[in-house]
Amino acid sequence: MTHATEQMSTTDRRDSLAGLDPSQLIACPTCDALQVDRPVPAGVRARCHRCGTILMAPREGAMTRIVMLAATALVLMVAAVFFPFLELSAGGMVRQSSLLDAVLAFSSGLLLPLTFVVAALIIVLPVVRLASILYALAPMALGWHRARHGVAAFRLAQALRPWAMAEIFIVGVAVALVKVAGLARLGIGPAFWTFAALVLVTVLNDNYMCRLTVWKTLEERRRP
Repeated sequence: MTHATEQMSTTDRRDSLAGLDPSQLIACPTCDALQVDRPVPAGVRARCHRCGTILMAPREGAMTRIVMLAATALVLMVAAVFFPFLELSAGGMVRQSSLLDAVLAFSSGLLLPLTFVVAALIIVLPVVRLASILYALAPMALGWHRARHGVAAFRLAQALRPWAMAEIFIVGVAVALVKVAGLARLGIGPAFWTFAALVLVTVLNDNYMCRLTVWKTLEERRRP
């Protein structure tokens, strides 16, 4: 009986949505359920009626904060690449290494392709993603129309999100430090803390971002 009622409710809902303009509907990214796109006030969360996934969670001034966090993350990335990352001392010998040295450690022989992969995942792709976010959102945060290729830039930023693995790298470094601590004396350089701050800023950036709200703003701010 309950199943029949739910099925009837779903059928009625589908019939009620059938006559609407597709531009007035949004699909849940988790279960693909269609729902009517209605304005959501800042500070309110709109959830999927079927699975409860948060679809929209706009915040007051969120776009400005996202732009500021992305710019901060880019500055931190530059510092993390060139400043000393770790210092190892054993047997009277001291060796400092930067993030760039860690990438170039595989630059000889058959491991050369690994250098490009590591550089892409922990440096290049995060930088491209942050730059894309800045390009797409900064003009709108200032109250202007969207950038000429703002939609493509934000789409690129979303596509690169699973592949920008700065946080995975810092977890791997933490595990390696535990294993190396018994073999040599370790000194943590400023780039380590800079990179840790970069990961934190990136997480805050993603937390502030309501992707559906950004897409709607990009559509509204298109050039005449």
